[in-house]
Amino acid sequence: MTGTPQLSKFRPAARKVLEALKDEDYVIDNAVANALRTKGGIPLSKMKVDILITVGGDGTILRTLQANDAPIMGVNAGVLGFLTEVQADEAKQAVRRLKTGKYHIDERLKLKTVLNGKRLADATNETVIHTAHIAKMRDFAISIDGTRATEVRADGIIVATPTGSTSYAMSVGSSIIDPRVEAFVIAPIAPFRLAARPLVVAGKSKISVTLREPKKCIMVIDGQCEFTIKGDERLVFTASEKKARFVSFKSDFYRNLEEKLIASAPFAAHRH
Repeated sequence: MTGTPQLSKFRPAARKVLEALKDEDYVIDNAVANALRTKGGIPLSKMKVDILITVGGDGTILRTLQANDAPIMGVNAGVLGFLTEVQADEAKQAVRRLKTGKYHIDERLKLKTVLNGKRLADATNETVIHTAHIAKMRDFAISIDGTRATEVRADGIIVATPTGSTSYAMSVGSSIIDPRVEAFVIAPIAPFRLAARPLVVAGKSKISVTLREPKKCIMVIDGQCEFTIKGDERLVFTASEKKARFVSFKSDFYRNLEEKLIASAPFAAHRH
């Protein structure tokens, strides 16, 4: 089990999960062990488990997926929890279903980010390239499979997976993509031209992003990993060979969309 102890709802939710696991073999990560004053914590990256239970919000899940490839069952202790499958009060029932195999694994496309030939962390949601200075646009050139697709003057560019299409990309006007669709969306942030719109491209595409004039930018992967770039680098995005894997009991993306995003519009973007 792992989680985000800084969240106000973390401790009561984590205790309910531990109560549900009391007769099972389990391990917890160092941060959770320290927060609950329990011995035996181990680093998240060294956990070798069949299922990872996260206690927190979507940011907790995104952070976990960068450190461990195990399938995740998310227990919500955040605000929205679009990616979390279970509420804290449902922990005992969820663990029972895990034991009896009454679940399936939902595999999601991940985005590989390569900066000047160096591979960075994979993204479950998106990679964002953003101007490093407020109110200073950049000129981005975007190529797909070696062919120039578009040039756009904007505050930034988002390259998102279908999972990320309901996150930051959605907040800048992207279409929502069913996670079963193998595709990426390229969405400009506050573009200068009204005609600039998000592009949906095939998941097997090779997306290249360069700046027409080198200027300092910030690149952020899943809201977790941040890099400063000079603007003369070559960024290449492709599908990762790894998948984000989620424990699912419901198999109802559209009901989840209606309940958590459409009906909860003020809290729509699942980011931390």
